Amino acid sequence: MRAPAGVAAVSCLCPLVIPNANSRTSFRQQRNQTKFLDTDKDSHHRPKRGWIWNQFFVLEEHIGPEHQYVGKLHSNSDKGDGSVRYILSGDGAGSIFKIDETTGDIHATKSLDRETKSQYVLHARAIDRQTNRSLEAESEFIIKVQDVNDNAPTFPDGPFFATVPEMSDIGTSVFQVTASDADDPTYGNSAKIVYSILEGQSYFSVDPKTGTIRTAMSNMDRETRDHYAVVIQAKDMAGSVGGLSGSTTVNITLTDVNDNPPKFPQKSYQLYVPELAPVGKAVGRIRAADEDEGENADMTYSITNADAAAIFTIMTDADHREGIISLKQPLNYEKRKVHTLNIEGSNTHSDPRFFHLGPFKDSTSLRVIVGDVDEPPVFSMDYYIMDLYENSPAGTQVGTVTAMDPDSTNSAVRYFIENEEEKPLYFTVGVNNGIIRTTQALDREETAWHNITVMAAEVDNPRMVSHVPVTIQVLDVNDNTPSISGGNNVITVCESTKTGQVIQNIRAADLDNFANGKFSFYVPAEHQVNANFTMKDNGGKTSTDIQTVARNGNGILWFSTLILKCYLIFI
Repeated sequence: MRAPAGVAAVSCLCPLVIPNANSRTSFRQQRNQTKFLDTDKDSHHRPKRGWIWNQFFVLEEHIGPEHQYVGKLHSNSDKGDGSVRYILSGDGAGSIFKIDETTGDIHATKSLDRETKSQYVLHARAIDRQTNRSLEAESEFIIKVQDVNDNAPTFPDGPFFATVPEMSDIGTSVFQVTASDADDPTYGNSAKIVYSILEGQSYFSVDPKTGTIRTAMSNMDRETRDHYAVVIQAKDMAGSVGGLSGSTTVNITLTDVNDNPPKFPQKSYQLYVPELAPVGKAVGRIRAADEDEGENADMTYSITNADAAAIFTIMTDADHREGIISLKQPLNYEKRKVHTLNIEGSNTHSDPRFFHLGPFKDSTSLRVIVGDVDEPPVFSMDYYIMDLYENSPAGTQVGTVTAMDPDSTNSAVRYFIENEEEKPLYFTVGVNNGIIRTTQALDREETAWHNITVMAAEVDNPRMVSHVPVTIQVLDVNDNTPSISGGNNVITVCESTKTGQVIQNIRAADLDNFANGKFSFYVPAEHQVNANFTMKDNGGKTSTDIQTVARNGNGILWFSTLILKCYLIFI
């Protein structure tokens, strides 16, 4: 090696890179260059040297019959007479890389994998074979494993799952896939990936550079098809012929939107309901179908004709999306045998984007057939109040109860008085006519009110029984005389009693009522009292007063000389 002008010539260990015959045309020959570091320009001092070695290259995956040639180490001290010995140390020295100690040629003895190890750091020395003196200081150099396209792109995280709303516009982003390639991205196109669709290209597209998957068709309907298995391919070498490829599957599911209205499977239905169905209880269910799912299929039901809505009501069972029909009023087969309900089902959550698809509701008619049920007789009144005068003879008619069979058969009715406790009955009822009569004379002063229960049973079906309460009032007649309270017929008065002073209050009572119980007080003609006393009638009240009129010595009353009291025989 020649030294530059003005610089003393020195020996150097110069690695020469000789291209391998099996390398590609793009593999350029690399040469090491020696750089002298002049630290002292005095001709009497030897300059110091430093070596910067360019790297060697070796192709990976070499499968030829001979060892792959890497390059050559050479020292200017080598005259070609075999006196110089080359020694190699470092990564793989002796096992992977071997050097010809005489020529300095380096060979790779094994096939290398760049993806396992991409470079090797080695050290080289040149020594005098005779004296073992170093002719060159130890120098470091690198052998780089040159990449070849031996790895196909992979999708280590696949397969993938993605969703996109149905009816999405063309170009809607769905998912992005990213393939990895173990080859060297900085060398050639071995790791330059291009994406394409192998399956599903009618419905989706993929960006060849980014791997972004987008919709390629509008109006994809989940209700028609909800799942697509899209196969994506990644090919290296920029997609050129001969490139390696890998693929993965992206499972794309269409999510639901509210693009379907409720739909009744039939335009008319029929429901049988017995006339005795209880008010407030469910008598039937109806359901509209909706191809959507989740809240997009939620709906409410309503009865749209007022006459039916007055008798029936419909509530929405949100869990089963059914309309539950119940009664607001009792049914009557004899009055109306058929009811027609116009029922509407409408979506709860509508989406304005799809209003153009039509009204999101549907209607149907429900024909309710009222079933005839054998009902018990019905009395003309919910309760009866009757009256009669006391002391009326047994057999006196009190009143009449009337019941009829409400069914179309119009069965005859028989009447009975309920007597569960088997007490004496004061009344009877006509079995066929419902006339209530007394069994004995009644005394108002003993019992003024009587309560009985009359039963009506169908002749054709005695189990069909109705009950009605009957209250009977016993009216008063003047059949009782007044009586003075107490049995004392002697009034005692003291001699010091003053004129006008009340000396006794007489009380009386009459068991009769109202006008029949009024009375007055008087002294019968055959029992005239002393003129010195008077009696005052209190105007029909239950008491009257006796008063003294005058006082004149001992002529007013007859006094007892012993107890100084007088006695008046009044009655």
